[in-house]
Amino acid sequence: MIFWGASWISTKVLTNYVNEYELVFLRMGICFISMFPLIYFFKLSFKFDLKSFIFILIASVILTLYSIFMFLGVQHGTGSFGGALVTTLIPIITFILIALLNKKTISLKHSFTLVLGAFGVLNMLNVWNFNLNEIFSKDNTYFLLAAFLWSILTIITSKATKINAFVFTFYTYIISSFTLFVFFVDGNIFHKIVDFDFIFWFNMFVITILSTTFATSIYFIGATKLGAKEVSSYIFLVPASALTIGAIFLGEKITYNTIIGTIFTIIAIYILNNLNLFKFLKK
Repeated sequence: MIFWGASWISTKVLTNYVNEYELVFLRMGICFISMFPLIYFFKLSFKFDLKSFIFILIASVILTLYSIFMFLGVQHGTGSFGGALVTTLIPIITFILIALLNKKTISLKHSFTLVLGAFGVLNMLNVWNFNLNEIFSKDNTYFLLAAFLWSILTIITSKATKINAFVFTFYTYIISSFTLFVFFVDGNIFHKIVDFDFIFWFNMFVITILSTTFATSIYFIGATKLGAKEVSSYIFLVPASALTIGAIFLGEKITYNTIIGTIFTIIAIYILNNLNLFKFLKK
């Protein structure tokens, strides 16, 4: 979770070196290369059926767009704010989308948590100053779009039940990186990155090997050992790590609105995952 939070800060640093297409291409390219040995080590099957392949194609497009919006968001804003806003917003948007797709009525309990989460998000966006230019700034818009896209990606991935989630991600990286290289990335990118300094390569290492290959692998292993519900609760550490690392290494300012908003959204997500808490509140 700490590495996931750090990836937002490292992405902010990398915006000084490459554009959005180059960064996403390099990130996904390095990730799928580094994931290959793990798939082989854990003896995961590379096979997939037609339905899974369609999901992979759709997910590749969405993942690419998400990564681009994430880049543009931190380029215009701060990595710490993006890591906090997007991470806390994703579970809430995902819950609403699933309820709409399944045509389910949102109960009073769920409505309470959604209102709580919405209050937290509005705080993070500093909506109370009624400055439309600030509320609908480029960074906020990109972050909101990124959260929405990742929520869709989460739902699509959950539908691909006949293929391992790690292998599914591996294929999305291959397709996304190949597509970006063919249509959006100059072939001279490889000559360009050779001259980059240690800072570039260190942060690239963080967003690829550490935050994706290593951290995501640990997350999937933990999900099989502990259960998805238990492991998902650790995601609450991502906003805190993003805010802390951004403040320490980049001197990014942490506002009271961001802190309060993050706390409220984390509480809302916790309640959504543990509705038995309401039984305690009634006593």
